[in-house]
Amino acid sequence: MGPLWALRVAGALSVAGVLAGHDGSQRAGQPAALDAGTRGDGVGHDRGVDCREVRKRNSSERCRFVRGTPDCRLDGGFLDYLGGAFCTFPSSLLPLSVSLYALWLLYLFVILGVTAEKFFCPNLSAISTNLKLSHNVAGVTFLAFGNGAPDIFSAVVAFSDPRTAGLAVGAIFGAGIFVTTVVAGGIALVKPFAAASRPFLRDVIFYMVAVFLTFLVLYFGYITLGEALGYLGLYVFYVFTVVLCTWIHRWQRGDGPPPPGPWEPGEEYRPLLPYHETSLHILSTALSPLDKHKWRRKPWYWRLFKVLKVPVELVLLLTVPVVDPDKDDLNWKRPLNCLHIVTGPLLCIFTLKSGAYGLYQIQGVFPVWALVALAGSVLAIIVFVTTHNEEPPKYHCLTWSWQVFAFLGFLSSAMWINAAATELVNILRTLGIIFELSNTVLGLTLLAWGNSIGDTFSDLTMARQGYPRMAFSACFGGIIFNILVGVGLGCLLQMTNSQMVVKLEPDSLLVWILAGALGLSLVFSFVAVPAQCFQLGKAYGTCLILYYLVFLCVALLTEFRVIHLAAT
Repeated sequence: MGPLWALRVAGALSVAGVLAGHDGSQRAGQPAALDAGTRGDGVGHDRGVDCREVRKRNSSERCRFVRGTPDCRLDGGFLDYLGGAFCTFPSSLLPLSVSLYALWLLYLFVILGVTAEKFFCPNLSAISTNLKLSHNVAGVTFLAFGNGAPDIFSAVVAFSDPRTAGLAVGAIFGAGIFVTTVVAGGIALVKPFAAASRPFLRDVIFYMVAVFLTFLVLYFGYITLGEALGYLGLYVFYVFTVVLCTWIHRWQRGDGPPPPGPWEPGEEYRPLLPYHETSLHILSTALSPLDKHKWRRKPWYWRLFKVLKVPVELVLLLTVPVVDPDKDDLNWKRPLNCLHIVTGPLLCIFTLKSGAYGLYQIQGVFPVWALVALAGSVLAIIVFVTTHNEEPPKYHCLTWSWQVFAFLGFLSSAMWINAAATELVNILRTLGIIFELSNTVLGLTLLAWGNSIGDTFSDLTMARQGYPRMAFSACFGGIIFNILVGVGLGCLLQMTNSQMVVKLEPDSLLVWILAGALGLSLVFSFVAVPAQCFQLGKAYGTCLILYYLVFLCVALLTEFRVIHLAAT
Protein backbone atom coordinates (compact mmCIF):
# COMPACT_ATOMS: atom_id res chain seq x y z
CA MET A 1 0.00 0.00 0.00
CA GLY A 2 3.03 2.30 0.53
CA PRO A 3 3.82 3.02 -3.16
CA LEU A 4 0.22 3.98 -3.88
CA TRP A 5 0.01 6.43 -1.02
CA ALA A 6 3.37 7.84 -2.13
CA LEU A 7 1.92 8.41 -5.58
CA ARG A 8 -1.14 10.08 -4.09
CA VAL A 9 1.04 12.41 -2.02
CA ALA A 10 3.12 13.10 -5.12
CA GLY A 11 -0.03 13.98 -7.01
CA ALA A 12 -1.13 16.35 -4.27
CA LEU A 13 2.35 17.87 -4.21
CA SER A 14 2.33 18.44 -7.94
CA VAL A 15 -1.09 20.10 -7.82
CA ALA A 16 0.01 22.20 -4.88
CA GLY A 17 3.14 23.24 -6.72
CA VAL A 18 1.22 24.31 -9.79
CA LEU A 19 -1.31 26.28 -7.75
CA ALA A 20 1.33 27.88 -5.58
CA GLY A 21 3.34 28.79 -8.64
CA HIS A 22 0.56 31.06 -9.83
CA ASP A 23 1.19 33.40 -6.92
CA GLY A 24 4.67 34.38 -7.89
CA SER A 25 4.08 38.02 -7.12
CA GLN A 26 4.06 37.38 -3.38
CA ARG A 27 6.89 39.10 -1.63
CA ALA A 28 9.40 36.92 0.15
CA GLY A 29 9.23 37.15 3.92
CA GLN A 30 5.52 37.91 4.09
CA PRO A 31 3.24 35.19 5.42
CA ALA A 32 1.26 33.39 2.76
CA ALA A 33 -2.34 34.37 3.39
CA LEU A 34 -4.96 31.68 3.40
CA ASP A 35 -8.35 33.27 3.91
CA ALA A 36 -10.29 30.98 6.24
CA GLY A 37 -13.40 33.08 6.25
CA THR A 38 -16.74 32.31 4.74
CA ARG A 39 -17.62 35.13 2.46
CA GLY A 40 -14.20 35.27 0.89
CA ASP A 41 -12.95 31.79 1.55
CA GLY A 42 -14.08 30.48 -1.74
CA VAL A 43 -13.42 31.76 -5.14
CA GLY A 44 -13.08 35.28 -6.31
CA HIS A 45 -11.68 36.99 -3.20
CA ASP A 46 -9.69 39.67 -5.03
CA ARG A 47 -8.17 36.91 -7.14
CA GLY A 48 -10.82 36.02 -9.67
CA VAL A 49 -14.47 35.78 -10.50
CA ASP A 50 -16.81 33.62 -8.43
CA CYS A 51 -18.30 30.82 -10.51
CA ARG A 52 -21.68 31.36 -8.86
CA GLU A 53 -22.01 34.54 -10.92
CA VAL A 54 -22.84 32.35 -13.91
CA ARG A 55 -26.51 32.53 -12.95
CA LYS A 56 -26.37 36.32 -13.29
CA ARG A 57 -25.20 36.12 -16.89
CA ASN A 58 -27.37 35.94 -19.96
CA SER A 59 -28.15 32.46 -21.21
CA SER A 60 -25.97 32.97 -24.28
CA GLU A 61 -22.93 33.90 -22.17
CA ARG A 62 -23.08 31.15 -19.56
CA CYS A 63 -21.16 28.50 -21.49
CA ARG A 64 -18.33 30.89 -22.35
CA PHE A 65 -18.25 32.07 -18.73
CA VAL A 66 -17.97 28.50 -17.41
CA ARG A 67 -15.25 27.59 -19.92
CA GLY A 68 -13.21 30.73 -19.24
CA THR A 69 -13.50 31.09 -15.45
CA PRO A 70 -10.80 29.27 -13.44
CA ASP A 71 -13.14 28.92 -10.46
CA CYS A 72 -15.51 26.80 -12.57
CA ARG A 73 -12.88 24.09 -13.06
CA LEU A 74 -13.67 21.08 -10.91
CA ASP A 75 -10.72 19.39 -9.22
CA GLY A 76 -10.44 15.70 -10.01
CA GLY A 77 -13.23 13.56 -11.33
CA PHE A 78 -13.93 12.24 -14.80
CA LEU A 79 -16.97 14.29 -15.88
CA ASP A 80 -17.40 18.03 -16.43
CA TYR A 81 -20.69 18.61 -14.65
CA LEU A 82 -20.68 22.40 -14.99
CA GLY A 83 -19.96 22.16 -18.69
CA GLY A 84 -22.76 19.66 -19.06
CA ALA A 85 -25.25 21.89 -17.24
CA PHE A 86 -24.44 25.15 -19.02
CA CYS A 87 -22.96 24.04 -22.38
CA THR A 88 -24.32 20.62 -23.32
CA PHE A 89 -27.90 21.41 -22.33
CA PRO A 90 -29.63 24.64 -23.41
CA SER A 91 -30.69 26.97 -20.61
CA SER A 92 -34.32 25.94 -21.01
CA LEU A 93 -33.38 22.35 -20.15
CA LEU A 94 -31.43 23.23 -17.00
CA PRO A 95 -34.06 21.45 -14.82
CA LEU A 96 -33.46 18.31 -16.90
CA SER A 97 -29.71 18.41 -16.29
CA VAL A 98 -30.29 18.95 -12.57
CA SER A 99 -32.65 15.97 -12.51
CA LEU A 100 -30.09 13.77 -14.28
CA TYR A 101 -27.40 14.88 -11.85
CA ALA A 102 -29.70 14.05 -8.92
CA LEU A 103 -30.27 10.54 -10.31
CA TRP A 104 -26.54 10.05 -10.86
CA LEU A 105 -26.00 11.31 -7.31
CA LEU A 106 -28.32 8.62 -5.97
CA TYR A 107 -26.57 5.97 -8.05
CA LEU A 108 -23.23 7.05 -6.61
CA PHE A 109 -24.71 6.31 -3.19
CA VAL A 110 -25.48 2.81 -4.48
CA ILE A 111 -21.90 2.40 -5.70
CA LEU A 112 -20.52 3.49 -2.34
CA GLY A 113 -22.85 1.20 -0.43
CA VAL A 114 -22.11 -1.90 -2.52
CA THR A 115 -18.37 -1.27 -2.47
CA ALA A 116 -18.25 -0.79 1.29
CA GLU A 117 -20.49 -3.70 2.21
CA LYS A 118 -19.37 -6.45 -0.15
CA PHE A 119 -15.74 -5.60 -0.91
CA PHE A 120 -14.17 -3.06 1.45
CA CYS A 121 -15.30 -4.47 4.79
CA PRO A 122 -14.58 -8.19 4.08
CA ASN A 123 -11.01 -7.41 3.02
CA LEU A 124 -10.53 -5.13 6.01
CA SER A 125 -11.76 -7.91 8.28
CA ALA A 126 -9.37 -10.39 6.65
CA ILE A 127 -6.40 -8.04 7.07
CA SER A 128 -7.12 -7.19 10.70
CA THR A 129 -7.79 -10.85 11.53
CA ASN A 130 -4.55 -12.14 10.04
CA LEU A 131 -2.49 -9.27 11.43
CA LYS A 132 -4.06 -10.07 14.83
CA LEU A 133 -5.07 -6.42 15.20
CA SER A 134 -7.64 -5.39 17.74
CA HIS A 135 -10.73 -3.66 16.43
CA ASN A 136 -9.49 -0.36 17.85
CA VAL A 137 -6.09 -0.51 16.14
CA ALA A 138 -7.66 -1.54 12.83
CA GLY A 139 -10.13 1.31 13.11
CA VAL A 140 -7.54 4.05 13.57
CA THR A 141 -5.17 2.70 10.89
CA PHE A 142 -6.66 0.81 7.94
CA LEU A 143 -10.21 2.09 8.17
CA ALA A 144 -9.02 5.64 8.89
CA PHE A 145 -6.74 5.61 5.85
CA GLY A 146 -9.44 4.14 3.65
CA ASN A 147 -12.09 6.60 4.78
CA GLY A 148 -9.84 9.65 4.93
CA ALA A 149 -8.47 9.59 1.39
CA PRO A 150 -11.08 11.99 -0.10
CA ASP A 151 -10.90 14.33 2.90
CA ILE A 152 -7.13 14.54 3.08
CA PHE A 153 -6.32 15.13 -0.56
CA SER A 154 -9.16 17.57 -1.09
CA ALA A 155 -7.91 19.44 2.00
CA VAL A 156 -4.30 19.40 0.75
CA VAL A 157 -5.30 20.82 -2.63
CA ALA A 158 -7.66 23.35 -1.02
CA PHE A 159 -5.03 24.59 1.43
CA SER A 160 -2.51 24.96 -1.39
CA ASP A 161 -4.68 27.65 -3.02
CA PRO A 162 -5.56 30.77 -0.97
CA ARG A 163 -8.89 31.03 -2.81
CA THR A 164 -10.15 27.70 -1.47
CA ALA A 165 -8.46 27.43 1.95
CA GLY A 166 -11.70 28.38 3.70
CA LEU A 167 -13.48 25.48 2.04
CA ALA A 168 -10.93 23.14 3.60
CA VAL A 169 -11.43 24.62 7.06
CA GLY A 170 -15.21 24.42 6.73
CA ALA A 171 -15.09 20.88 5.33
CA ILE A 172 -12.70 19.57 8.03
CA PHE A 173 -14.74 21.06 10.87
CA GLY A 174 -18.07 20.24 9.22
CA ALA A 175 -17.05 16.65 8.53
CA GLY A 176 -15.78 16.32 12.10
CA ILE A 177 -19.13 17.39 13.53
CA PHE A 178 -21.02 15.16 11.08
CA VAL A 179 -18.95 12.05 11.82
CA THR A 180 -18.88 12.48 15.61
CA THR A 181 -22.64 13.09 15.79
CA VAL A 182 -24.55 11.62 12.84
CA VAL A 183 -22.26 8.66 12.07
CA ALA A 184 -21.43 7.85 15.69
CA GLY A 185 -25.08 8.26 16.63
CA GLY A 186 -26.12 6.09 13.70
CA ILE A 187 -23.80 3.31 14.89
CA ALA A 188 -25.43 3.42 18.32
CA LEU A 189 -28.88 3.29 16.73
CA VAL A 190 -28.02 0.44 14.34
CA LYS A 191 -26.14 -1.73 16.85
CA PRO A 192 -26.23 -0.73 20.54
CA PHE A 193 -22.98 -1.83 22.17
CA ALA A 194 -20.57 -1.30 25.04
CA ALA A 195 -17.76 1.06 24.05
CA ALA A 196 -14.21 0.26 25.09
CA SER A 197 -13.59 2.76 27.88
CA ARG A 198 -9.87 3.50 27.57
CA PRO A 199 -9.77 3.65 23.74
CA PHE A 200 -12.80 5.95 23.72
CA LEU A 201 -11.34 8.35 26.28
CA ARG A 202 -7.98 8.30 24.52
CA ASP A 203 -9.51 9.12 21.11
CA VAL A 204 -11.75 11.90 22.42
CA ILE A 205 -8.89 13.53 24.33
CA PHE A 206 -6.59 13.44 21.29
CA TYR A 207 -9.31 14.89 19.07
CA MET A 208 -10.10 17.65 21.56
CA VAL A 209 -6.39 18.53 21.62
CA ALA A 210 -6.36 18.64 17.80
CA VAL A 211 -9.46 20.89 17.70
CA PHE A 212 -7.99 23.14 20.40
CA LEU A 213 -4.72 23.49 18.45
CA THR A 214 -6.67 24.41 15.32
CA PHE A 215 -8.72 26.90 17.34
CA LEU A 216 -5.49 28.53 18.55
CA VAL A 217 -4.11 28.67 15.01
CA LEU A 218 -7.26 30.40 13.81
CA TYR A 219 -7.24 32.75 16.81
CA PHE A 220 -3.65 33.87 16.28
CA GLY A 221 -4.17 33.95 12.50
CA TYR A 222 -1.09 32.03 11.36
CA ILE A 223 0.65 28.65 11.50
CA THR A 224 4.42 28.18 11.61
CA LEU A 225 6.59 25.39 10.24
CA GLY A 226 7.02 23.89 13.69
CA GLU A 227 3.26 23.88 14.28
CA ALA A 228 2.57 22.25 10.90
CA LEU A 229 5.12 19.53 11.67
CA GLY A 230 3.59 19.27 15.14
CA TYR A 231 0.25 18.33 13.58
CA LEU A 232 1.87 15.43 11.72
CA GLY A 233 3.92 14.42 14.75
CA LEU A 234 0.83 14.40 16.95
CA TYR A 235 -0.87 11.90 14.63
CA VAL A 236 2.20 9.64 14.66
CA PHE A 237 2.18 9.86 18.45
CA TYR A 238 -1.54 9.03 18.44
CA VAL A 239 -1.02 5.85 16.40
CA PHE A 240 1.91 4.90 18.64
CA THR A 241 -0.30 5.44 21.69
CA VAL A 242 -3.03 3.20 20.22
CA VAL A 243 -0.55 0.38 19.57
CA LEU A 244 1.09 0.80 22.99
CA CYS A 245 -2.24 0.82 24.86
CA THR A 246 -3.34 -2.31 23.02
CA TRP A 247 -0.09 -4.09 23.89
CA ILE A 248 -0.35 -3.06 27.55
CA HIS A 249 -3.96 -4.24 27.69
CA ARG A 250 -3.00 -7.64 26.28
CA TRP A 251 -0.07 -7.92 28.70
CA GLN A 252 -2.28 -7.10 31.69
CA ARG A 253 -4.90 -9.58 30.54
CA GLY A 254 -2.32 -12.34 30.25
CA ASP A 255 -1.63 -14.77 27.45
CA GLY A 256 -4.92 -16.53 26.93
CA PRO A 257 -5.58 -19.15 24.31
CA PRO A 258 -4.59 -17.79 20.89
CA PRO A 259 -7.43 -16.88 18.59
CA PRO A 260 -8.17 -19.39 15.85
CA GLY A 261 -5.76 -18.81 13.02
CA PRO A 262 -6.75 -18.38 9.41
CA TRP A 263 -7.59 -21.44 7.38
CA GLU A 264 -4.60 -23.06 5.71
CA PRO A 265 -4.83 -25.65 2.99
CA GLY A 266 -3.75 -29.06 4.11
CA GLU A 267 -4.36 -32.74 3.69
CA GLU A 268 -7.65 -32.58 5.58
CA TYR A 269 -9.12 -30.53 2.73
CA ARG A 270 -10.95 -32.93 0.47
CA PRO A 271 -13.78 -32.29 -1.95
CA LEU A 272 -16.85 -34.33 -1.12
CA LEU A 273 -17.07 -35.57 -4.70
CA PRO A 274 -14.22 -36.37 -7.07
CA TYR A 275 -15.29 -33.57 -9.37
CA HIS A 276 -13.08 -30.76 -10.62
CA GLU A 277 -14.69 -27.67 -12.05
CA THR A 278 -13.17 -26.16 -15.15
CA SER A 279 -11.62 -22.72 -14.93
CA LEU A 280 -14.21 -21.33 -17.35
CA HIS A 281 -17.07 -22.61 -15.19
CA ILE A 282 -15.48 -21.15 -12.04
CA LEU A 283 -15.03 -17.78 -13.76
CA SER A 284 -18.60 -17.61 -15.05
CA THR A 285 -20.01 -18.61 -11.66
CA ALA A 286 -17.84 -16.13 -9.77
CA LEU A 287 -18.87 -13.26 -12.07
CA SER A 288 -22.58 -13.92 -11.65
CA PRO A 289 -24.02 -11.39 -9.15
CA LEU A 290 -27.46 -13.04 -9.23
CA ASP A 291 -28.62 -15.93 -7.07
CA LYS A 292 -31.49 -17.63 -8.93
CA HIS A 293 -33.00 -19.19 -5.81
CA LYS A 294 -32.83 -15.91 -3.89
CA TRP A 295 -34.22 -14.02 -6.89
CA ARG A 296 -37.40 -16.12 -6.88
CA ARG A 297 -38.07 -15.61 -3.17
CA LYS A 298 -37.60 -11.83 -3.04
CA PRO A 299 -40.32 -9.19 -3.65
CA TRP A 300 -40.46 -7.01 -6.76
CA TYR A 301 -38.86 -3.92 -5.19
CA TRP A 302 -35.84 -6.00 -4.08
CA ARG A 303 -35.51 -7.30 -7.65
CA LEU A 304 -35.70 -3.76 -9.04
CA PHE A 305 -32.97 -2.55 -6.69
CA LYS A 306 -30.90 -5.62 -7.51
CA VAL A 307 -31.13 -4.84 -11.23
CA LEU A 308 -29.75 -1.38 -10.48
CA LYS A 309 -26.88 -2.87 -8.50
CA VAL A 310 -25.93 -5.60 -10.99
CA PRO A 311 -23.74 -3.37 -13.24
CA VAL A 312 -21.89 -2.04 -10.20
CA GLU A 313 -21.39 -5.48 -8.71
CA LEU A 314 -20.17 -6.90 -12.02
CA VAL A 315 -17.52 -4.19 -12.44
CA LEU A 316 -16.44 -4.59 -8.83
CA LEU A 317 -16.21 -8.36 -9.20
CA LEU A 318 -13.92 -7.86 -12.18
CA THR A 319 -11.58 -5.46 -10.39
CA VAL A 320 -11.66 -6.17 -6.64
CA PRO A 321 -10.59 -9.49 -5.06
CA VAL A 322 -12.29 -10.48 -1.81
CA VAL A 323 -10.66 -12.67 0.82
CA ASP A 324 -13.27 -14.08 3.18
CA PRO A 325 -11.85 -15.87 6.28
CA ASP A 326 -15.33 -17.21 7.09
CA LYS A 327 -15.40 -19.41 3.97
CA ASP A 328 -13.65 -22.75 3.78
CA ASP A 329 -11.73 -21.82 0.64
CA LEU A 330 -11.26 -18.17 1.66
CA ASN A 331 -13.23 -17.22 -1.48
CA TRP A 332 -10.37 -18.39 -3.72
CA LYS A 333 -11.44 -18.31 -7.39
CA ARG A 334 -8.31 -19.10 -9.35
CA PRO A 335 -9.18 -17.67 -12.82
CA LEU A 336 -10.90 -14.59 -11.36
CA ASN A 337 -8.14 -13.90 -8.86
CA CYS A 338 -5.56 -14.12 -11.63
CA LEU A 339 -7.63 -11.62 -13.59
CA HIS A 340 -7.61 -9.34 -10.53
CA ILE A 341 -3.81 -9.21 -10.69
CA VAL A 342 -4.23 -7.31 -13.97
CA THR A 343 -7.40 -5.31 -13.37
CA GLY A 344 -6.66 -4.26 -9.77
CA PRO A 345 -3.45 -2.28 -10.48
CA LEU A 346 -5.02 -0.84 -13.66
CA LEU A 347 -7.94 0.41 -11.60
CA CYS A 348 -5.55 2.10 -9.17
CA ILE A 349 -3.57 4.01 -11.78
CA PHE A 350 -6.69 5.04 -13.73
CA THR A 351 -8.37 6.47 -10.64
CA LEU A 352 -5.31 8.47 -9.55
CA LYS A 353 -5.71 12.09 -10.70
CA SER A 354 -8.53 11.07 -13.05
CA GLY A 355 -6.26 8.74 -15.01
CA ALA A 356 -3.41 11.22 -15.49
CA TYR A 357 -0.85 8.75 -14.14
CA GLY A 358 -2.17 5.92 -16.27
CA LEU A 359 -2.08 7.96 -19.49
CA TYR A 360 1.40 9.33 -18.82
CA GLN A 361 3.88 8.11 -21.43
CA ILE A 362 7.35 7.00 -20.39
CA GLN A 363 9.89 8.83 -22.56
CA GLY A 364 6.91 10.01 -24.58
CA VAL A 365 6.47 6.56 -26.10
CA PHE A 366 5.22 3.83 -23.76
CA PRO A 367 2.14 4.58 -21.59
CA VAL A 368 2.19 3.66 -17.92
CA TRP A 369 -1.07 1.70 -18.17
CA ALA A 370 0.45 -0.60 -20.80
CA LEU A 371 3.47 -1.26 -18.58
CA VAL A 372 1.22 -2.07 -15.62
CA ALA A 373 -0.97 -4.31 -17.78
CA LEU A 374 2.08 -6.14 -19.15
CA ALA A 375 3.62 -6.70 -15.71
CA GLY A 376 0.26 -7.78 -14.29
CA SER A 377 -0.32 -10.21 -17.15
CA VAL A 378 3.05 -11.87 -16.65
CA LEU A 379 2.44 -12.20 -12.91
CA ALA A 380 -1.10 -13.50 -13.49
CA ILE A 381 0.19 -16.21 -15.83
CA ILE A 382 2.78 -17.27 -13.24
CA VAL A 383 0.12 -17.48 -10.51
CA PHE A 384 -2.27 -19.37 -12.77
CA VAL A 385 0.36 -21.95 -13.72
CA THR A 386 1.63 -22.51 -10.17
CA THR A 387 -1.76 -22.82 -8.40
CA HIS A 388 -4.82 -25.07 -8.49
CA ASN A 389 -8.56 -24.47 -8.62
CA GLU A 390 -9.25 -26.71 -5.62
CA GLU A 391 -7.20 -24.96 -2.94
CA PRO A 392 -5.93 -21.40 -2.42
CA PRO A 393 -2.21 -20.66 -2.41
CA LYS A 394 -0.58 -19.68 0.86
CA TYR A 395 -0.16 -16.06 -0.20
CA HIS A 396 -3.93 -15.73 -0.78
CA CYS A 397 -4.38 -15.22 2.97
CA LEU A 398 -1.12 -15.51 4.86
CA THR A 399 -0.65 -15.75 8.60
CA TRP A 400 1.95 -12.99 8.37
CA SER A 401 1.72 -9.43 7.20
CA TRP A 402 1.89 -9.58 3.40
CA GLN A 403 -1.59 -10.80 2.54
CA VAL A 404 -1.34 -10.11 -1.13
CA PHE A 405 -4.89 -10.55 -2.34
CA ALA A 406 -6.47 -9.11 0.81
CA PHE A 407 -4.34 -5.96 0.52
CA LEU A 408 -5.04 -5.70 -3.20
CA GLY A 409 -8.77 -6.00 -2.54
CA PHE A 410 -8.63 -3.44 0.26
CA LEU A 411 -6.68 -1.02 -1.91
CA SER A 412 -8.90 -1.48 -4.97
CA SER A 413 -12.12 -1.05 -3.01
CA ALA A 414 -10.71 2.03 -1.28
CA MET A 415 -9.87 3.50 -4.69
CA TRP A 416 -13.43 2.82 -5.87
CA ILE A 417 -14.78 4.60 -2.78
CA ASN A 418 -12.40 7.49 -3.38
CA ALA A 419 -13.34 7.80 -7.06
CA ALA A 420 -17.07 7.67 -6.34
CA ALA A 421 -16.72 10.17 -3.50
CA THR A 422 -14.79 12.54 -5.79
CA GLU A 423 -17.57 12.44 -8.37
CA LEU A 424 -20.07 12.96 -5.58
CA VAL A 425 -18.25 16.04 -4.30
CA ASN A 426 -18.08 17.50 -7.81
CA ILE A 427 -21.81 16.99 -8.34
CA LEU A 428 -22.58 18.58 -5.00
CA ARG A 429 -20.41 21.58 -5.83
CA THR A 430 -22.10 21.88 -9.22
CA LEU A 431 -25.53 21.84 -7.62
CA GLY A 432 -24.32 24.45 -5.15
CA ILE A 433 -23.28 26.73 -8.01
CA ILE A 434 -26.52 26.17 -9.89
CA PHE A 435 -28.60 27.02 -6.83
CA GLU A 436 -26.26 29.91 -5.85
CA LEU A 437 -25.20 28.53 -2.49
CA SER A 438 -22.37 30.32 -0.70
CA ASN A 439 -18.95 28.84 -0.07
CA THR A 440 -19.77 28.51 3.61
CA VAL A 441 -22.82 26.35 3.02
CA LEU A 442 -20.91 24.43 0.36
CA GLY A 443 -18.03 23.59 2.70
CA LEU A 444 -20.11 23.03 5.80
CA THR A 445 -22.87 20.92 4.27
CA LEU A 446 -22.37 19.60 0.76
CA LEU A 447 -18.57 19.26 0.78
CA ALA A 448 -18.49 17.92 4.34
CA TRP A 449 -21.29 15.47 3.61
CA GLY A 450 -19.67 14.37 0.37
CA ASN A 451 -16.29 13.77 2.02
CA SER A 452 -17.95 11.90 4.88
CA ILE A 453 -19.91 9.50 2.72
CA GLY A 454 -17.13 6.92 2.71
CA ASP A 455 -16.99 7.08 6.52
CA THR A 456 -20.76 6.78 6.80
CA PHE A 457 -21.16 3.72 4.59
CA SER A 458 -18.03 1.94 5.83
CA ASP A 459 -18.71 2.52 9.53
CA LEU A 460 -22.43 1.74 9.45
CA THR A 461 -21.80 -1.36 7.35
CA MET A 462 -19.11 -2.49 9.79
CA ALA A 463 -21.56 -1.98 12.67
CA ARG A 464 -24.29 -3.98 10.93
CA GLN A 465 -21.83 -6.82 10.35
CA GLY A 466 -21.17 -7.06 14.08
CA TYR A 467 -18.17 -4.76 14.57
CA PRO A 468 -19.63 -1.62 16.20
CA ARG A 469 -16.52 -1.06 18.31
CA MET A 470 -14.26 -0.93 15.26
CA ALA A 471 -16.68 1.39 13.49
CA PHE A 472 -17.02 3.66 16.53
CA SER A 473 -13.24 3.78 16.92
CA ALA A 474 -12.92 4.66 13.23
CA CYS A 475 -15.26 7.64 13.73
CA PHE A 476 -12.67 9.31 15.92
CA GLY A 477 -9.53 7.75 14.44
CA GLY A 478 -10.51 8.82 10.93
CA ILE A 479 -11.27 12.45 11.77
CA ILE A 480 -8.16 12.73 13.94
CA PHE A 481 -6.26 11.65 10.84
CA ASN A 482 -8.18 14.16 8.71
CA ILE A 483 -7.64 17.20 10.89
CA LEU A 484 -4.01 16.52 11.85
CA VAL A 485 -2.74 15.36 8.47
CA GLY A 486 -5.09 17.61 6.47
CA VAL A 487 -4.16 20.85 8.23
CA GLY A 488 -0.53 19.90 8.85
CA LEU A 489 0.31 18.65 5.37
CA GLY A 490 -1.86 21.23 3.61
CA CYS A 491 -0.16 24.18 5.32
CA LEU A 492 3.27 22.54 5.08
CA LEU A 493 2.99 22.36 1.30
CA GLN A 494 2.17 26.08 1.20
CA MET A 495 5.49 26.95 2.85
CA THR A 496 8.71 27.62 0.94
CA ASN A 497 12.34 28.18 1.88
CA SER A 498 11.75 31.93 2.11
CA GLN A 499 8.30 31.65 3.67
CA MET A 500 7.87 29.60 6.84
CA VAL A 501 4.61 31.11 8.09
CA VAL A 502 1.14 30.67 6.62
CA LYS A 503 -1.64 33.03 7.64
CA LEU A 504 -5.11 31.71 8.40
CA GLU A 505 -7.46 34.65 8.81
CA PRO A 506 -11.08 33.86 9.73
CA ASP A 507 -13.31 36.83 9.07
CA SER A 508 -16.73 35.41 9.87
CA LEU A 509 -18.67 34.33 12.94
CA LEU A 510 -19.47 30.99 11.32
CA VAL A 511 -15.86 29.79 11.59
CA TRP A 512 -16.00 30.16 15.36
CA ILE A 513 -19.42 28.51 15.49
CA LEU A 514 -17.95 25.55 13.63
CA ALA A 515 -15.02 25.21 16.01
CA GLY A 516 -17.18 25.76 19.09
CA ALA A 517 -19.86 23.29 18.02
CA LEU A 518 -17.28 20.59 17.30
CA GLY A 519 -15.62 21.14 20.67
CA LEU A 520 -18.97 21.10 22.47
CA SER A 521 -20.00 17.82 20.81
CA LEU A 522 -16.74 16.22 21.95
CA VAL A 523 -17.24 17.50 25.51
CA PHE A 524 -20.78 16.09 25.46
CA SER A 525 -19.56 12.63 24.43
CA PHE A 526 -16.66 12.86 26.89
CA VAL A 527 -19.14 13.39 29.74
CA ALA A 528 -22.19 11.42 28.55
CA VAL A 529 -20.51 8.15 27.57
CA PRO A 530 -18.81 7.50 30.95
CA ALA A 531 -22.03 8.60 32.67
CA GLN A 532 -23.79 5.72 30.87
CA CYS A 533 -21.05 3.28 31.93
CA PHE A 534 -19.96 3.21 28.26
CA GLN A 535 -23.19 1.49 27.22
CA LEU A 536 -24.15 3.25 23.99
CA GLY A 537 -27.73 2.81 22.87
CA LYS A 538 -30.51 4.53 21.01
CA ALA A 539 -30.86 7.39 23.51
CA TYR A 540 -27.23 8.43 23.00
CA GLY A 541 -27.52 8.10 19.22
CA THR A 542 -30.72 10.15 19.14
CA CYS A 543 -29.15 12.95 21.20
CA LEU A 544 -26.15 13.17 18.87
CA ILE A 545 -28.32 13.38 15.75
CA LEU A 546 -30.58 16.02 17.34
CA TYR A 547 -27.47 18.00 18.34
CA TYR A 548 -26.30 18.00 14.73
CA LEU A 549 -29.69 19.22 13.49
CA VAL A 550 -29.64 22.08 16.02
CA PHE A 551 -26.10 22.99 15.01
CA LEU A 552 -27.05 22.93 11.33
CA CYS A 553 -29.97 25.29 11.96
CA VAL A 554 -27.74 27.72 13.89
CA ALA A 555 -25.07 27.58 11.16
CA LEU A 556 -27.59 28.29 8.39
CA LEU A 557 -29.19 31.13 10.36
CA THR A 558 -25.71 32.59 10.85
CA GLU A 559 -24.90 32.23 7.18
CA PHE A 560 -28.03 34.07 6.14
CA ARG A 561 -27.33 36.73 8.79
CA VAL A 562 -30.39 36.00 10.91
CA ILE A 563 -27.86 35.44 13.71
CA HIS A 564 -25.04 37.97 13.66
CA LEU A 565 -22.78 39.99 15.90
CA ALA A 566 -24.15 43.29 17.15
CA ALA A 567 -22.78 46.29 15.32
CA THR A 568 -20.25 48.29 17.30
